[in-house]
Amino acid sequence: MPEPETLGTERIFQGKVFSVERDRVRLPNGREVAMDLVRHPRSVVLLPIPETNHIILIRQYRHSINRFLWELPAGSVDEGEEPEHAAVRECHEEIGQVPTTVVRLASLFPTPGFCDEEMIFYRLSGLSTATEKAHADEDEDIESKTFVLRDVREMIRRGEIVDMKTVAGLTLL
Repeated sequence: MPEPETLGTERIFQGKVFSVERDRVRLPNGREVAMDLVRHPRSVVLLPIPETNHIILIRQYRHSINRFLWELPAGSVDEGEEPEHAAVRECHEEIGQVPTTVVRLASLFPTPGFCDEEMIFYRLSGLSTATEKAHADEDEDIESKTFVLRDVREMIRRGEIVDMKTVAGLTLL
């Protein structure tokens, strides 16, 4: 059976964080269809472990759902940046700490039906307070807090944590 073939691409929207493209695709069955895709850079999702059976979460406002959420720290990998470096940078920026140990746990695609974002999950340990203050993104107002892991799992069961990357990330521990 032949592979799908992209016949053309049109950029529909270019934003600060992502773009939207419309591809014209010939499917293996010969049909030609239009497919709208969100193009998003890779991201890192952090599981910062300050001590055994504890994890640091952040609370931030998510305008798309008009709610404050507790979630794992995360951020985009900058162009030309290695994901491990992005994990260390985001740890500094979002929770004000620097890890001595960075372990890659998994790479997952949260919404492959329409978006190409790859989320790379890292366990960070050996955390120490950063000596210098990190630059915060203009759209972020973040609070960080250390939780006992079993309490976080109970928050998920009660529906208090609804962020999918957080729920998925915790299954990796």
